[in-house]
Amino acid sequence: MTRVPSTLQFALRSLRHRNYKLFFMGQGLSLIGTWMTQVATNWFVYRVTNSAWLLGLLGFSGQLPAFFIAPVAGVWVDRWDRRRILKLTQTLSMLQSFALAAVVLTGREDALSIILLTMFQGIVNALDMPARQAFLVEMVSDRSDLANAIALNSSMFNSARLLGPSIAGFVIASAGEAYCFLVDGFSYLAVLASLFLMTTTPSPRAVRKNVWSELKEGFHYAREFTPIRSILLLLICVSLVGVPYSILLPVFATDVLGGGPHTLGFLTGAAGLGALISAILLASRKTIVGLGRVIVLSAFGFGAGLVAFGLSHFLWLSLPLMLVTGFCMMQQMSSSNTIMQTIVQENKRGRVMSFYTMAFIGVAPFGSLIAGLLASKIGAPGTLMAGGTLCMLAALWFSRRLPEIRRVVRPIYVELGILPEVASGIQAASNLQTPPE
Repeated sequence: MTRVPSTLQFALRSLRHRNYKLFFMGQGLSLIGTWMTQVATNWFVYRVTNSAWLLGLLGFSGQLPAFFIAPVAGVWVDRWDRRRILKLTQTLSMLQSFALAAVVLTGREDALSIILLTMFQGIVNALDMPARQAFLVEMVSDRSDLANAIALNSSMFNSARLLGPSIAGFVIASAGEAYCFLVDGFSYLAVLASLFLMTTTPSPRAVRKNVWSELKEGFHYAREFTPIRSILLLLICVSLVGVPYSILLPVFATDVLGGGPHTLGFLTGAAGLGALISAILLASRKTIVGLGRVIVLSAFGFGAGLVAFGLSHFLWLSLPLMLVTGFCMMQQMSSSNTIMQTIVQENKRGRVMSFYTMAFIGVAPFGSLIAGLLASKIGAPGTLMAGGTLCMLAALWFSRRLPEIRRVVRPIYVELGILPEVASGIQAASNLQTPPE
């Protein structure tokens, strides 16, 4: 008699893969420290300078490298052993966190050093993020579990996003920012241990060509393949005008809501809770069919949440609005990631995921810089409301592209076995095929 898995078992089915389970546990611990560092760096710079513009510059410096380096990094990810890449990037990230702690513990009220170290971390992330996304395929041997692994990755990220800022708020208030950086540095030991304990068989690599030829090939593929092009364009818009809201949260915590580091932790934690709920719901989905509509609704809801948050002057109202905003942002990002990972050609996976990194992370620094400058002119609330409005308009544009996207994707889903087996959903896709160029 076949045993029917429970809802929880189905939602956690990717954890039956040993390598992914190791990574999930190690990265989950490490990400708590990462979020602590993000909150601590934002708070330190604003405490020392009291400048919204420098907050924008901080976000700009940390994310700018992804715009220029990620596309080339994608070529390397398609060439090199992805587990070795992650060992290198996680080690460099650990050293960066200890350097941040050293700057603050020596008593230097130096925002410039923090910004430069944040830029270094951005360079590391430009290689780390596409490598981590592409490495999922090697950790999860059963391709029918790939979409679930992506969703669980998001839940891991946002569980840390919920816990990390909340812990950071208390640590900053009681001991100072330096101890957040120290905790983060030691947390990288967990993910490094998981990488060393894995046993993987790297995917076959294509014959190497000229780096620029491979990069051009990847750009041509993404540009000509309608679903990937449309998803990336929407991500670019939302990342440019919407995602930088997080840079302005210290301004809302202090100047708009009249709080302190605890308030900042609560706001960031509320967004993390919303994103966590979103990721759990995505992990429980039985099919990827319908995710295009989810992208439209979530992008529109994200923009509406930003507009409403910009209008709020009460913490009791701002917290649930942050929860809605975090929920919608994660719905869009994870749904976009899932569709792209499902339909992309294997030999271009690293490059396409590097474009995803560039669209999601690389464009955001320009948005952070614009948000910081605009907030210094019209205020943080007006800046968020303008960005939210543009996100809603972008969602409406994407909705008009959905019929064409469905027309192109449908034959791929049929080939993968997704459409004939809607009841069993993504479990039917036992062999990930590739779309025609």
